[in-house]
Amino acid sequence: MTARIPTDGARPRQAGVDTRLPWWALALPVAAFVALLLLIAGPGEAQAVGRDPGVGHILEQLQQTLSL
Repeated sequence: MTARIPTDGARPRQAGVDTRLPWWALALPVAAFVALLLLIAGPGEAQAVGRDPGVGHILEQLQQTLSL
């Protein structure tokens, strides 16, 4: 008995192949990103020398949004 090869260009599906990712494959990078973002935003103890409210203000707002 010979194996039948599809002629329409479609590849036959392999049995037992699972293409779904486990839950932690997404959760670990998200947790690492959040942890690094919180480290960057950090506590308000450190003061910058200049009085540029641009980036500091954005990070502060982002930290407040994430902590709700």
